[in-house]
Amino acid sequence: MRHSTRIAVGPVQFRVGSDWPEPIAALDRLYAAYPQDDARPADATVRLFAARPWRRWLRPSVHIGGDFIVPDALPLPLSMGLLAAEMAMNLQVALGWRRHMLLHASAVAKDGRALIMSGESGSGKSTLAALLGEGDWRLMGDEFTLIEPLSGDALAFPRAVSLKNAAIAEMASRVDASRLGPLLAGTPKGDIRHLIPRSNAIAAMHEPACPALLLFPRFGGEAAIEPMGEGEAFVRLTESSTNYVTLGEAGFVALTRLVRETPAFGISYPDSATGIALAEQLWAEAAR
Repeated sequence: MRHSTRIAVGPVQFRVGSDWPEPIAALDRLYAAYPQDDARPADATVRLFAARPWRRWLRPSVHIGGDFIVPDALPLPLSMGLLAAEMAMNLQVALGWRRHMLLHASAVAKDGRALIMSGESGSGKSTLAALLGEGDWRLMGDEFTLIEPLSGDALAFPRAVSLKNAAIAEMASRVDASRLGPLLAGTPKGDIRHLIPRSNAIAAMHEPACPALLLFPRFGGEAAIEPMGEGEAFVRLTESSTNYVTLGEAGFVALTRLVRETPAFGISYPDSATGIALAEQLWAEAAR
């Protein structure tokens, strides 16, 4: 394509091509600190293209393509080209990755052990992971957590964190402006701004961590902790995995081991400070 870049996030090497320079320039800024290896074959290919030649200039509309596509997906305006690129990168991993079991979950690590948080959109898992990653934790990722089928270890996928709506101002008050991408206002998901992870998260993105705690956060309501049984945790994680069925027996074995060996809790919290406090409390208890 006319413009392209390569990005390595955890074990995944992306090749991203675009009919326009703007999405590539935005990606290059967000991922400037990530390792570059142009000689390594791409694991996933992304294409951002105009469905008709004139759409490059006349009301430019960005369609998402690549190794995998969603045929009925509507295009985005060029002003949201960065969002289109990130969505396309996530799509390729969600539909094409087979080396590890994928969980739609955020994760942070400390002392070689991982805290994994899974929940629906709006549950606050990305915000909690980002806030913890600004403290004593290493951010492993806000979109996917990869589970190694043989060892059971969690692997990092620390792409730029997608902050939404109120989380944008909260994070902007804590980090240097140079670590924030452009504000994408009025997207289908609301206002979005990307956070570049701290250097420790990028430098250690190939270091595995042993799962030590599973949390299922729910933003809103009074603070509460609910122990979760293995069966419920198993069902919730199958629903959050994009390749559990595809992996077959290997996926079943990996997920069974994860829920049997890792304590799980549901938490409710009215604000980020309370959510962080509950996560820290359960982490300390799990370490005893």
